Amino acid sequence: MPQIPQTLNELSVGQLSARSGAAVSALHFYETKGLISSRRTSGNQRRYTRDALRRVAFVRAAQRVGIPLATIREALAELPEERTPNRDDWARLSQAWRSELDERIRQLGRLRDHLTDCIGCGCLSLETCVLSNPDDVSGETMAGSRLMPERRPKGHR
Repeated sequence: MPQIPQTLNELSVGQLSARSGAAVSALHFYETKGLISSRRTSGNQRRYTRDALRRVAFVRAAQRVGIPLATIREALAELPEERTPNRDDWARLSQAWRSELDERIRQLGRLRDHLTDCIGCGCLSLETCVLSNPDDVSGETMAGSRLMPERRPKGHR
């Protein structure tokens, strides 16, 4: 892994990629989503401050546990510019994500527990299937299939 001299305060996109393990295209994507930022040199090259390394690590760790990028962006927006997220930041933010993760775990447990039944049954009924329509959530908000577009009778627009 290339070493970055301590006196170097800015990183090129290639250096940031090499140090963070994120592809250059991922870094560009993170930048368009407002997760990291750069300045442009006179030659129009991106330069990232050293805190971008920690921010990229933060983003990738949060993504690994299934946190959506929009939620990660909101979390990073709470931090002062050019300050790396630290252990306390991660603890505070991950605590806020705990209920969302607990719900996903509950849903995955339901999927695991009923998957064998579905393979045996094969119905995937939108009315009664615990996987396609758990707790009849769809029935509370709409009638008909949520997977099929609503069709209107001919002649009605």
